[in-house]
Amino acid sequence: MKRYVLSVLVENHAGVLSRVSGLFSRRGYNIDSLTVGETFNPEQSRMTIVVRGDEYILEQIEKQLSKLVEVISIKHCDLSETVVREMALIKVNASAMNRVGVIETANIFRAHIVDVGIDSVIVEVTGSEDKIASLIRLLEPFGILELVRTGLTAMTRGENVLGE
Repeated sequence: MKRYVLSVLVENHAGVLSRVSGLFSRRGYNIDSLTVGETFNPEQSRMTIVVRGDEYILEQIEKQLSKLVEVISIKHCDLSETVVREMALIKVNASAMNRVGVIETANIFRAHIVDVGIDSVIVEVTGSEDKIASLIRLLEPFGILELVRTGLTAMTRGENVLGE
């Protein structure tokens, strides 16, 4: 099963996310990752959808998405021509004894400490899935208290613009 990243431009109004996710569940396709955000045009949102399957499944997903009235455009992102990022917030046990180690580990990954508590810190990291996974592995011995990841966000390189 190959992994595919789709960038989908949709109309920004209530119910669109539900219709898109419903399309996947009705067809029995699993969404590995889904991020949605308003574009510079407040009437449009951009979805980055990560799915697994073969070429046939990808083709079926694209056909079904294109049938939705709210879908403006769909682009299959070739990962060699796409900037892909994810963000994570990681709450780590950081007592006085290990706080320096947590901060040094975060610095190696160019992560930021965004909150400091008496016995914990929250680390924010942005980058590839591999970078985030590596940081998580190195922070595990300190004790990860909580973790949240955004899912992938993708944009093709160069002059190609989604929707044009």
